[in-house]
Formats: sequence, C-alpha cells, structure tokens
Amino acid sequence: MKVYRAMICWLLLCSLALAIPVFAQNAADSMQKALDAYNRKEYEKSAQLFATAISQGAKDPDVFYNAACSFALAGKKEEAIAYLTQSISHGFFDSEHMQKDSDLDSLHNDARWKTLVEKSNVNGKVQKSLWDGAALSTPFRENLSDDEKIAGLSRFWSEVKFNFANFDLVPDLNWDALYLAYLPKVRETKSTLEYYRLLMEFCALLKDGHTNVTPPEPLIGEFYSRPLIRTRLIEGRVIVIRVQDDLLQRDGIVPGLEVLEINSMPVKQYAEQRVMPFQSSSTKQDLEVRGYEYALLAGSSREPLEILFQDSAGQTFKKVLRRLTPIDREKAMMPTPALEFGRLPGNIAYVSLNTFNTNEVIKQFEAAYAEIEKTDAMILDVRNNGGGNSNNGYAILAYLTGKPFKTSQWKTRNYRPSYRAWQRAAEWYSEPAGEYSPNPTKLYTKPVIVLTSPRTFSAAEDFAVAFDFMKRGKIIGEATGGSTGQPLNFSLPGKGSARVCTKRDSYPDGKEFVGVGIQPHIAVQPKLADFRNGRDTVLEAALNELKSAMQK
Repeated sequence: MKVYRAMICWLLLCSLALAIPVFAQNAADSMQKALDAYNRKEYEKSAQLFATAISQGAKDPDVFYNAACSFALAGKKEEAIAYLTQSISHGFFDSEHMQKDSDLDSLHNDARWKTLVEKSNVNGKVQKSLWDGAALSTPFRENLSDDEKIAGLSRFWSEVKFNFANFDLVPDLNWDALYLAYLPKVRETKSTLEYYRLLMEFCALLKDGHTNVTPPEPLIGEFYSRPLIRTRLIEGRVIVIRVQDDLLQRDGIVPGLEVLEINSMPVKQYAEQRVMPFQSSSTKQDLEVRGYEYALLAGSSREPLEILFQDSAGQTFKKVLRRLTPIDREKAMMPTPALEFGRLPGNIAYVSLNTFNTNEVIKQFEAAYAEIEKTDAMILDVRNNGGGNSNNGYAILAYLTGKPFKTSQWKTRNYRPSYRAWQRAAEWYSEPAGEYSPNPTKLYTKPVIVLTSPRTFSAAEDFAVAFDFMKRGKIIGEATGGSTGQPLNFSLPGKGSARVCTKRDSYPDGKEFVGVGIQPHIAVQPKLADFRNGRDTVLEAALNELKSAMQK
C-alpha cells in the first residue's frame, strides 16, 4: 500500500465555490478513515471508505491503488483488479513497488496481473523520460566535460527554482544571480571531484538540511572517509565524544580530549574554511552538528589527519589519524540498535529511539512493551535520532493516548504555468494536520518525557511535534535541528545526484519549526565538565522532572 494524504485538484467554477470546500473535506475525511481502518486491519471497511473518497472526488492514482490493496486484502479480487486498473489509467507508475507490495500478492496469479504491471511500467518510463531522463545521467569520468558540468549546475538551479519550499527562509538569496556567478566557477574546475565540491558549496547557500548534493559512487571515499572517532562542540570547544577503535584508545585517544588543531590549523578556523561552506543546514545548531560532529574529520581516505589534542590537565600531544572509507568504517563499527531499553531508578523506563529509518523500532518497542507498562514513568530519548519514516514514530506515540492525535500540517508550491502568464500571484497547495489513531489494545497512561538535541532531525522532529501538540508531557534538552520535509531526488551528470526539499511542515496549528527548531519546555545545555565526569545532565533533568510529577 502507498500511504496517501488527500491531494485533490478542483475545478474553480464560481457556481461551485461554496460547495467545493465541503466536498474536498468529505473526501479527505473518508481517506483518513480508510487509512485508520487499514491500520486496524479492517480491510473491507477500508476498501469501502476508499471507494467513497473516490466517489467524493479523490482522483489521485494512489487513492485507487490503496483501494485495490484493501479490496485484495479483503479477498475481493475483482474489485481489487478494477481499482488497480483505474489507478494505472490515472497514471500510477511505480511498478517496482507494485510487484513487491504484499497487499497485492493474491492478484499475482491472475491472468491480468502481467498486463497491469507492463502498463504501469510504461507509465514509469514516460515519467522518467520527462523528469529524469538518461541524457543528463552521464557516466562517471575523472573530469566531466564543460557541457556536462554546466548542464548539471543548470538542472540543480532549475529544480530548486521551481520546487524549493523554503525560499522565504533565505530572503536575501538571489538564486539567479548565484547561478550566473557559478557558471564560470564550474568551467574552471579541473576534475569531477572539484566540480561536485563546488555543487555542494552552491547547494549549501540555500541553508536547508533536506536539500543536498551527493557525489558519484567512485568519489564517496574522497568526501566521506573519517577516522573512528567523533567530536562535538561543547561550550564552544571541540571535544572527542566517542572513540570506536581499541588501538586509538590504547594510544591515548579517549573521550573528553579537546581538539585544538587539525593539520596545523586552529580547529575553528579549519571548520570555517574547510567544512562549513559545504554543509547544507537549516539552523545554527544544525550547522554546528554538521560542521563539528559529522563532517569535521571527513575527507579523502588518501589524506590522513594530524590532530593536536589537549587533555583535561592541559597537556597537549599530536597524533596522525587514518581516515577510513564509509565501507571500512561500517565493517569496523558495531551497528547502533534501532531501540535501546532500560529501567532507571524510581521504576522509570528509558527508551532510546535511535532511528525511524526502519520499522524495526516499532517491533522492538512492541517487544519491550510488556516491561515498559510495568514502569511508573517513561523517558523517550530521540537526541540521536536523525529521522526516517515519520509513521514509525507515530506508531510509538499511538501507545501514549487513547484518542486520535494530530500530526504536522504541510504545504507545497502549486505552480500553474497559465497563472504565471496571467500574472497571478504564486500559490501554495496545503493540507490540514494529519491524524493518527491510537493503538487499539495498548495504552501507557503514566508520565512521559521526550529528550531532544540538535541531532534530533527530520522524522524525529515530526515525532517531537506530534508529542508536543498532544500535551502528553514535556520536552527536555536542546532545540532540534529544524529541518523536515519531502525531498525530490534527481540525477546529475557523472552518476551523482541531488535532492530538493519540496514540502514545508509545521505544527498542526501552523506554528513554524523549520529553520528554527522545536524548542524544549525545559532547556538544558550540556556542560564540558559534566561530560568529562560521565554525567548526563539532560537525563538528570528529566528524572528530576518526573520525580516531581510522580509526587503530585
């Protein structure tokens, strides 16, 4: 099934002006109810509700597709085939998803299935030819031609110009002037490596965490190789927070050390000149995370780093660190679990939700719930959650309430060429806040606190928004990264790629957090002395808050 939220295009006839909003809302309501029934595995009810939404005017191919899925799961094969046929006739083109979707398994033996897959595939080829044709996805070479480089810059510039959702957050940016300024710079690059570094710099001027340039696969090791340590900016100082190499630890590289210089350059000067200009980030706190934690030590695996360290006693020493390619790093590091569960003093559940990139986090929460429900309070830690699928986070929040809860509202640019010719103002398509159903069988009613940081990003911010709006408990820690949305991915010459943020999310009541960050109810800024002494002051603040709440 393809999760769908109402996107209904209405004919703007004056005589229908009063009826249209009610009509649109009815279709949207029916679709939400259909999704809720699907999530409850009430497939026949879901199917009928999708059919009702279609009769009320919902004509997007995904609505027909979802109806087909529900009818198939309800055992109504003919209806499923009929709605799938209509979905494809309305333009559905994701044949790869269609063939993998277990909801449609019961249709695979039908003689009509192969034809439907072929027609969907034809739709896909038409779409790909129009929007992401092979002509601009040229092979990788050490140095692309000037024409390819200019074509890639032009494609990125145009995709941003027509699709970017956050131009109002960079009001002083003159996108066309920057394009002209970067044309000669592109021509001057002497390699594909230089070219992609320049595209990253161009992209970073948009100051958006969901708008990025990714280099071709052969260059990944040139951009993203790093030693097996991680640093963080704490109280304005660059501190080693993690060392994942026993040899380095035996050599004196341990958490708590301060980084003073990189390659004989003061560390902040190095960051400002060599790192920050290439980081796409939406807020100051996000830029600091990217600049001093994720990317500070990144670069070519062929170029080791000479680092000047200082310990807590003021003693300094230099070490040369080898950068490992992303593949070698993955082999050397222990994978981070999607969820970590423990019980803290006072019978408080501690649940670290480390990613929403996989539904394993839901499965692991479900597996731990028998123990969680025995506790008297719970802390949900998303401080290191970089996002993924928002629905995975919502599924966990569904345990915390007995009634439907609101999720983010959103908008996207609605470009109509004729409106521009008629000199009409630019428009936005928007939808009201979504709604997610509670877990039908499990309800955790005890006090809950959520911990956040600038590393809380994307779908983890959607999670924090929904939790905040539920008024289910307090958020403690630091402001989040301030970036979420739906990126549009496309290819670039040399087999690289890029993405542009096309969707602007906000709180259900319209309150903005993109470009700002979700603000905690209780702000706690980690201190260097506490980190070196092994204290988690954010967690301690949460425990104190819960203790007070439980005593009332």
